[in-house]
Amino acid sequence: MAGDSKKLQPIIIKRVKKGGHVAHGGAWKIAYADFVTAMMAFFLLMWLLGSTTDGDKKGIADYFQSPLKIALAGGSGSGDSNSILKGGGESLTSTVGQIKKGEVEATRNTINLHKLKQEQIRAEVARLENLKQEIQQKLQGNEKLKDISSQIRLDMTRDGLRIQIVDDQNRPMFASGSAQIAPYMKDLLREIGSVLTEVPNHLTLEGHTDAQPFPGGDRGYSNWELSADRANASRRELIAGGLADDRVLRVQGLASSQPFDEKDPLAPTNRRISIIVMNREAEDRMFRTAPEPGVAEPAESASSATNFTAAGSTAAPH
Repeated sequence: MAGDSKKLQPIIIKRVKKGGHVAHGGAWKIAYADFVTAMMAFFLLMWLLGSTTDGDKKGIADYFQSPLKIALAGGSGSGDSNSILKGGGESLTSTVGQIKKGEVEATRNTINLHKLKQEQIRAEVARLENLKQEIQQKLQGNEKLKDISSQIRLDMTRDGLRIQIVDDQNRPMFASGSAQIAPYMKDLLREIGSVLTEVPNHLTLEGHTDAQPFPGGDRGYSNWELSADRANASRRELIAGGLADDRVLRVQGLASSQPFDEKDPLAPTNRRISIIVMNREAEDRMFRTAPEPGVAEPAESASSATNFTAAGSTAAPH
């Protein structure tokens, strides 16, 4: 029986499983990325230090030794103009970086545009005043024109120096109802033209009449056309006196729309020629309002010049 029991004992087999390699996961990638980042920062630091001047290095060292003192007193640091990254000046208008308080600050040359413009206006007014005096002296020194000096009116206007030649009851400038210039008027205009050659300003010519209706004005030729023709005839005499043709920017006839004597529209002084030596502001206004290339100009009078403009009338071009 004992032998049978031994035969009936179960046989136990132990199987030992050998484990494979344990997976490392992604931890090594993180470590490698940190290493590469550290190396990049190191090389960047070496490059910056290699391209930084000794003064900047000392400034950086002083900053880290006593940062509060440098921040309050100012000094050469990483914001110096010699640094790779410029900046750190005392204000946005500074052209240099941080400046020590003991150093001499560079002179700042700032341009005040308003002040400059005022200086230019004063200089131009002085030049026109000198021109005014020169014209008066020329007329007084000319024996032929001395007697008609009372017909000359010189004054400063918003547009510049205005030279007005007014008619006199006993000495008309033009033939009645015509643009034919009297001989003395030709001499006067040519004398003025020679004086105006000495200044670079452009000119505006205006013709004026009194309020007496032009005979036959209902047939198309009125005081508007007459005043424009007289202004244009005056332009030709100025050019004969030596004035360059391109100096005249505008020739216009104003008829009786702007009387010299407002109380008496029929006064002889209303018949006049105005020569305006334009200032810079008046020239700029004219050029700003000039028609664009390709835009048709208003129709002109058949007897007028290229620069003819008749203002203030519905029957004539403006």
